[in-house]
Amino acid sequence: MPFSFTPTSLPGVVIIEPTAFVDNRGFFLETYKQSDFKRAGIDGSFVQENHSRSAKDTLRGLHAQRSPRAQSKLVRVIEGEILDVAADVRKDSPMFGQWVGVTLSAENRRLLYVPAGYVHGFYVVSAEAQVIYKTSDEYAPECEYGVRWDDPQLGIRWPGTSPVLSERDQRWPLLSEFGVRGGRG
Repeated sequence: MPFSFTPTSLPGVVIIEPTAFVDNRGFFLETYKQSDFKRAGIDGSFVQENHSRSAKDTLRGLHAQRSPRAQSKLVRVIEGEILDVAADVRKDSPMFGQWVGVTLSAENRRLLYVPAGYVHGFYVVSAEAQVIYKTSDEYAPECEYGVRWDDPQLGIRWPGTSPVLSERDQRWPLLSEFGVRGGRG
């Protein structure tokens, strides 16, 4: 199997390390193979792929989509380095409010699988980073929701304290406000 699958402390969130075949020309690796992922318990298909380029200290997140358009994500970095974060916001989950952060970089070639029901975001620690991620459902703005990056209930330890954020990401509600303005995973 050309992949190593390592579960994180959050159920369903998995670090994936592909096998790179390196020679004097460079390297080759598979970044996704449905049969291997299915054997590792990651069952489903991806229907959309997104690509972002961001400058140092950019924080994108924390985002998700609610049912019926909930998305699982498969995230990888092709340039630079990020801290990739998934947080459990499923109100009925025993892990509610817990998060995990994983360093993804072009150098380590890791991927992170984030199942539906978790909010996701990343912080750019290198001069810039290019991130590509597959999703299990198409973007549906009417189902999108998010949680504030600095939510004290989550207590995420980001690499910086003054991130560059979009206007939208600055306005997401806190977990304590979910019943008022937010959504459920």
